[in-house]
Amino acid sequence: MPPGRRTDGATDLAKPHRILHIIPTLDRGGAEKQLTLLATRLPRDEFEVHVCALTRSGPLAAELLAAGVPTTVIGKRFKFDPPSYLRLERHVRSLRPDLVQTWLFAANAYGRLAALRAGTRLIVAGERAPDPWKSWRELAIDRLLARRTRAIVVNSAGVRDFYLRQRLPAELFRIVPNGIPPADPALANPSPESRAALLAELGLPADARLIAHVGRLWPQKRIKDVIWAADLIKVVHKDVHTLLIGDGPLRADLERFRRQCHIEDQVHFLGERGDVPRILPHCRLLWLASGYEGMPNAVMEAMAAGLPVVATDAPGTRELVVEGETGYLAPVGDRAGLARGAHRLLEDPELARRLGAAGQERVRREFSVEKMVDGFAALYRELLASHAAPLRAS
Repeated sequence: MPPGRRTDGATDLAKPHRILHIIPTLDRGGAEKQLTLLATRLPRDEFEVHVCALTRSGPLAAELLAAGVPTTVIGKRFKFDPPSYLRLERHVRSLRPDLVQTWLFAANAYGRLAALRAGTRLIVAGERAPDPWKSWRELAIDRLLARRTRAIVVNSAGVRDFYLRQRLPAELFRIVPNGIPPADPALANPSPESRAALLAELGLPADARLIAHVGRLWPQKRIKDVIWAADLIKVVHKDVHTLLIGDGPLRADLERFRRQCHIEDQVHFLGERGDVPRILPHCRLLWLASGYEGMPNAVMEAMAAGLPVVATDAPGTRELVVEGETGYLAPVGDRAGLARGAHRLLEDPELARRLGAAGQERVRREFSVEKMVDGFAALYRELLASHAAPLRAS
């Protein structure tokens, strides 16, 4: 236990408990956004927060720096990288945290092992989505390290149920839903001038109606389904343009697919953007075609901006989108279903407004940042208060 820290689990206002978060990167991914929101908002009188990026830094590091959260980058280069593991273990030993929280598989594996080797007694893992890509090897690592883990935080019942099917102990799981800040009032009701400026910036016609997709260009997101749905929509809505916001390793393949669909003039790759909150209020709806999700930040951000959502009926997504109330759900792979939902909203602006407003209220009521931070803080307090209890038998 670091010098001067309490050993009875009680909160010492003079010596906040030191929490170390370990995550693969600080890119603009969903888990990274949630970590940043949490790390910058945990009560400073109770928690001294540190962040460690296992592989590389990223754009979210600036937010951590601005909030005074110390951040370290380990520089892991390979899937199996013993030197980086040793650097991580030395960092944990030098920091001597009261509790280590890890996020996503690489950090869950390297971070938990390093924390155990460094003598950290309170370890919390974070699983953010069902992970069908995991082989028996990754799942064996998850099961082995679960024996020395005090809690596994998931953001939805769908994620918990996936890992229960992989035979992880049910008593470890805590559901803390993602949180989203309220939309910026200055952006929530954009002016015609700001709309005209955005369309001019993107090189789009002044009468263009916009559909957004926000996410990494990655197999999980099934973006070919979005492009195909856009191809269906253009048959009856020639003024509709789809904005693909985000980047990733599939970009060249997806651009080739767009050419094959002859829809280059109505599907636009915007790449990574730091101004998504500025763009969303100018859109009519959000599309999400993912094969699986934990609790997608893109959907929450769209709902916070007052957009209805047309998405696939993945477990995490259906915990956000209420069919017929805040948007529409279609089976995974149902491109026509995505197009039908969008067509219905494009044909009926009042329906779109009503569903968007209901989604905005749902996010405000159920998925605020404050509720997310309170959920993690309550878990940390509980574990710190009972940290003298024995670990699970290995």
